[in-house]
Amino acid sequence: MDIIEKLKNYKNRLDPMLEDYFSRKINRNKKANFLKEEAVKMISDFTLAGGKRIRPTLVYYGYLASGGKDEKNILKASMSIELTHIFLLIHDDIIDKDEKRHGVATLHERYKKIGRKLDRKKDAAHFGNSMAMLAGDMAYSMANEIIFKSRFSPEVILRALNKLQDIVYTIVPGEMLDVIMEIRGRSDEKEVLQMYKDKTSSYSFEGPLHLGAILAGAQDKKALADFTAYAIPLGKAFQIRDDIIGLFGTEKKIGKPIGSDVIEGKQTILLVKALDIGNANQKKILRSYLGKKDLTKKELEEFRQAIRDTGSLEYSQKLSSRLVAEAKEALAKIDFKNEEAREFLEALADYIITREV
Repeated sequence: MDIIEKLKNYKNRLDPMLEDYFSRKINRNKKANFLKEEAVKMISDFTLAGGKRIRPTLVYYGYLASGGKDEKNILKASMSIELTHIFLLIHDDIIDKDEKRHGVATLHERYKKIGRKLDRKKDAAHFGNSMAMLAGDMAYSMANEIIFKSRFSPEVILRALNKLQDIVYTIVPGEMLDVIMEIRGRSDEKEVLQMYKDKTSSYSFEGPLHLGAILAGAQDKKALADFTAYAIPLGKAFQIRDDIIGLFGTEKKIGKPIGSDVIEGKQTILLVKALDIGNANQKKILRSYLGKKDLTKKELEEFRQAIRDTGSLEYSQKLSSRLVAEAKEALAKIDFKNEEAREFLEALADYIITREV
């Protein structure tokens, strides 16, 4: 199965629905409230600027895997997880002080420019962060609305809404741990993997698959647990690969500056393993450049070389491969009601460790 083509196909089906949803919201707000209209426009621009739509695609295949047949309604309902994703990204960009996402300005940066125009003497950054947080909350409201107004039974809608809350409830402590590790300036592999589990696996893989299964009417706890056994290691592998791309990729491909994790002082598997097994000089290089706001290209390359020389890059690549193998083993235990869904989840696992963006 060509996983890239499958993701593109689903994105091509979903994006017109997202555009239509946003358009109706904008038109409704034109007469009601300018601030609402402007916020929805920003959320729309941000959402449609990029992204592979992996999470809504997983909702779809979780639904098919569990015997779901109503393609039209699951397609609409899957928009909810993308808007949950956008809500979390908007807040995450504020926390990480990122200026770009998918090659466009983040919401807090866009609002910061508006703040400067309103009054150059005031704190435009605070204004930008405040407005973006509120817009993010609006995106989450939309995510809930989409499920609430979907054409599934009331019982299924209630369970789906509960799952959506659970996804966010799980990711928040993962985000908190990430923030704590960053300010503390140290961590270990066990703690980083726990953060990956809560912050990435739970809402990028487990949550969408569970949501799809629930919308198909699945109530068996074992069925959801079987999806979890696949999703948790796969999410960790995805995040490790994301960290590798973020350090060794290109800005053109990832849509934001390379080495931003270094500048922000992020604790990643690449870093903690290098600090664990590196020699004194390698550790000195890593510690001196980690969190350096004016990091030069030369310094970034020295940091990357230290990661390579310690063996941490190779270790991280092998760890992600082991986690993907664990995820693929778990597929055998899932009671698939649809063969395409099984093929998709298997192909997705292979894609995780080979993707470049």
